[in-house]
Amino acid sequence: MKKLITTTCLVISFFSFGQEIESFKEIYKDQISIRALELHDGKVWYNGTDSKFGFVDLKNPENKKQIALSEKKLQFRTLAQDQNSFYTINIESPAQFFKIDKKSLKHQIVYQDTAKNAFYDALYFHKNKFFAFSDPSEDLNLKLMDFKIVKGKFVTKKYPHLKMKIGEAAFASSNTNISGGENFLWVATGGNSSRILRLNLKNDKLEAFETPFVHGISSQGIYSIDFSGDKFGIAVGGDYTKQNENVNNIATSTDAGKTWQIQASGNNAGYTTCVKIKPNSKGKDIISVGDQHISYSSDFGKTWKKISDEKGFYVCKWIDANTIVFAGKDKISVMKLSF
Repeated sequence: MKKLITTTCLVISFFSFGQEIESFKEIYKDQISIRALELHDGKVWYNGTDSKFGFVDLKNPENKKQIALSEKKLQFRTLAQDQNSFYTINIESPAQFFKIDKKSLKHQIVYQDTAKNAFYDALYFHKNKFFAFSDPSEDLNLKLMDFKIVKGKFVTKKYPHLKMKIGEAAFASSNTNISGGENFLWVATGGNSSRILRLNLKNDKLEAFETPFVHGISSQGIYSIDFSGDKFGIAVGGDYTKQNENVNNIATSTDAGKTWQIQASGNNAGYTTCVKIKPNSKGKDIISVGDQHISYSSDFGKTWKKISDEKGFYVCKWIDANTIVFAGKDKISVMKLSF
């Protein structure tokens, strides 16, 4: 789903909420909007506007490299990886699926979606497959697909057996509206309806579950989800046109996404684009980021504390149990926490 990107100033303030910020350093700066990150070989890999793709070394930020995936100024908001390659999809139609070799950085287009309304919101590698989700087709058919490369050939399967609602789509805000567990894959939607779509990975059964999340107009809904195992899940979002509003914009599930409970309504920092559960915390510790804040929960998402006022971050990823990388408008930064 197309969305406005706002720019903000750089003002930082820190608070204590069960942990302290030991350091917060910018490791990369460029004219780019970054919405997707991957970690590999001690480096942060990114892509974004103007067809830019590259890496920054976490230990030595001077070790970095950037290439252009196309002569055209394409926008990329998705990124995923398998053992040997990265994959990404530009958001404009035709949506081109790029494969990038990890060693040589040579790249090629392995598939194209030429539908005029193709707009891929997320790309996710799970169970030896890539899962891609696009805004729906004109007949409202769901556009969830998986693919893999078999002996050099692009092999795909689509899951069209579910209708989206009128005005329901998803947000290409941080490549995190898809999450996977042992038996399920979940996709979050927004707009006129905020739902969780759940794919059973054993029998391909696809179900849709309503949520009490804010919805009703194109700018509202669930922007990001994350799951710990097959049971506990967290969903965040809001309204990017009214970023201070904080009612019904955080929810959790303890039954594999069937039912959702609103958390911290009226008591959080507002619109949020990315949420990530701390590794091995089983959902107890969670970091989230929005255009106006970085927030933290240490009680399974029930209460939240804003730990930074720095603006312009859209996506985050845990490097280890104490370190998180953030990216967004023109920058990549690393925060280290001490518990």
